[in-house]
Amino acid sequence: MTSTLDTAIAKLAALPPQEQERVGRWILEQLRDEEAWAERFGASQNVLGRLAEEARADRTAGRVSEFDPDKL
Repeated sequence: MTSTLDTAIAKLAALPPQEQERVGRWILEQLRDEEAWAERFGASQNVLGRLAEEARADRTAGRVSEFDPDKL
C-alpha cells in the first residue's frame, strides 16, 4: 500500500462509524463504476476501430469538411 493511501485510511479510521460507512460505500461505488467503464470501453474497441477507419476513409475521399467552432 502506498503511503498516501495508508495516510488516507488512517484518517478515515478516526471518523465516527457512520461516516466510515458512508465513505466506504462511496469508495466502493466509485470502484464499481470504474470497473464497469473499463469493461464497456474494452468491449467497444472493435466498433471504435471501425468508426476510426470510416472517418479516415471519408477524410481521404474528401467527404468531410474542417470543423470551425466559430460557425456554430
